[in-house]
Amino acid sequence: MKYLLAFLIGTLFLITTLVAFSSQNLERLEPSGFENTRRPGAVFDHDLHNENAQLDDCATCHHLYENGAIIDDESSEDSSCSECHLLSSNQDNKITLQVAFHRQCKECHYEEKKGPVFCGECHIKE
Repeated sequence: MKYLLAFLIGTLFLITTLVAFSSQNLERLEPSGFENTRRPGAVFDHDLHNENAQLDDCATCHHLYENGAIIDDESSEDSSCSECHLLSSNQDNKITLQVAFHRQCKECHYEEKKGPVFCGECHIKE
């Protein structure tokens, strides 16, 4: 009985530790650029995306454009997506914030034939 109890406590500790560390790298995209949100910001593991996508350049996702062309060796990591992508389309910015988010993630998931593509798979309630 003593060994069973010790085993159960050890297993519970191990599971708790694994869950804590597995969710440690999860990030929620900040929906602050949106006025009214129907869903929470998308959740993803930033480090896992970098590893799986074998990204050598942060600008693959954190890109900067000038005159319609991507600027090499430049990244927008310190900026919010809503600084460039607006809620609605205008002359200078043809891609809205929502389209930019969805295009960036979903197109890659479709191309790689892996990763979530349905709303509830990314926009997970807390």
